[in-house]
Amino acid sequence: MPKLYFSKILFSQLKDDNSKNSEKKKPKNVGKDQKGSVQSIVANSDSPLAKPSKSCTEKQTLPQSLEKLLADKCGLAAFRVFLRSEFSEENIEFWMACEDYKKNTSPANLSSKAKEIYEEFVQLQARKEINIDHHTRESIKKAIQEPSLSCFDEAQKQVYSLMEKDSCSRFLKSEIYLNHANAPKTCDYDG
Repeated sequence: MPKLYFSKILFSQLKDDNSKNSEKKKPKNVGKDQKGSVQSIVANSDSPLAKPSKSCTEKQTLPQSLEKLLADKCGLAAFRVFLRSEFSEENIEFWMACEDYKKNTSPANLSSKAKEIYEEFVQLQARKEINIDHHTRESIKKAIQEPSLSCFDEAQKQVYSLMEKDSCSRFLKSEIYLNHANAPKTCDYDG
């Protein structure tokens, strides 16, 4: 039972950081006084990517590849908690912001949304600056002057590759993954 409790505590650390006023902070009391579940994490997220499309109440194995983790609502929530514990949650947030951006059907909103993503994740010293090469950063800076749905594609590929090769492999060996994969899921929602 202590492992499940530990997992619930870690999941309580994840909050929706999409607000402008949120700052990147070190989690307090990880593993001590806080309670929560994947359900509360998913329920408090505005992103459709964070809401499960099926019930996760039965014991099931979380996906073992990044592609499948990102498609699985409970897996995505657990992966976000892990990234937060490693202070690299900006990677998944950027990836999700790019996915939402690509769904944009209004050309009028394209420019403002591109600028928002650039300022939050891409520009130097951004609040949630992602780790991409200089050439890609400069290409995006130019591309957002007349943005297209693909202006963040190269950066998104770099971030995905980083998560796939580095974060995902550590996540699959982490206590968060092992505890969550072996415990009944508590994130049942209508997607």
